Amino acid sequence: MKKLSAAKRKIFAHSILLPALFITSLTIKANDQSVSFDSSSIIGRWDITIHMPNKEAPSWLEVQRSGLRTLVGHFVGEGGSARPISKVNFSEGKISFSIPPQWEVGNDLSFEATLQGDSLAGTVVFPNGKSYNCSAVRAPSLKRETQPAWGKPIHLLNGKDLAGWHATGEKNQWKAEGGILKSEKSGSNIVTDATFNDFKLHIEFRYPKGSNSGVYLRGRYEVQIEDDSGSEPYRNVFSAIYGFLSPTEVTAKKPGEWNMYDITLVGRLVTVVSNGKTVICNQEIPGITGGALNSREDEPGPIYLQGDHGPIEYRNIMLTPAK
Repeated sequence: MKKLSAAKRKIFAHSILLPALFITSLTIKANDQSVSFDSSSIIGRWDITIHMPNKEAPSWLEVQRSGLRTLVGHFVGEGGSARPISKVNFSEGKISFSIPPQWEVGNDLSFEATLQGDSLAGTVVFPNGKSYNCSAVRAPSLKRETQPAWGKPIHLLNGKDLAGWHATGEKNQWKAEGGILKSEKSGSNIVTDATFNDFKLHIEFRYPKGSNSGVYLRGRYEVQIEDDSGSEPYRNVFSAIYGFLSPTEVTAKKPGEWNMYDITLVGRLVTVVSNGKTVICNQEIPGITGGALNSREDEPGPIYLQGDHGPIEYRNIMLTPAK
């Protein structure tokens, strides 16, 4: 190899050193930014309660980091699906964001709160301009250290009357006859008197053309029921965990035919077998879905059937609880 002169060796050394110094300075600057912007106290999932005059409405928030200094997230309101948040503002213990209205015409929904230890306190302003106080706590992980041992199956429906169930609205349109639980028109939802933690659920149902319902696990996580025969799988269709988890395929039968779900819920992990096909396999449910009874994810909850979206019929509802 030909030897370089002293002058050339000096030039060569500088050509190697300068880019290295430049890269080092960028790394230090990026590290300085990440240190000065400490978002660890707000990142994560939050179970929210909105304090309205006549009720407490459940809500949910997830905050994530995108890059070094940008926060994004997802929000679930009292109803509807999980909504993306393009930017979450967080500074000096205060969080805020806004998202467009989902259905109604109006202003953006806005959220502002102050971090107080491991909780939040603030306000939510809905698109109609109404403002309510809200509070939040960190959502539990619900991670199970061991696999469940299953107990004896429980028949939740006797097919003769509504024993073990109660309607959530003032007018109850539900009735049981011939082994079938029926809601012939939109009205109240219906909930089991008993609450459950981890379980396996078998449930059969049918709907007329264009109708819609849902099975809420622990009263908080909706497995969607809808006349979706022939639809592409996405997060809001038949057998999806509404707004969160898409099925691998849509197995919905035609209106008037009986469908079947076999659902296993352990902590946050859910498996949905729809008409004999596994369409969601041991996936994590991030948080409550729209229409949940409450946001207290650390508590057991009931089986809740949606009756306010159209006619629906159920039969053969059997739950096997974990011991």
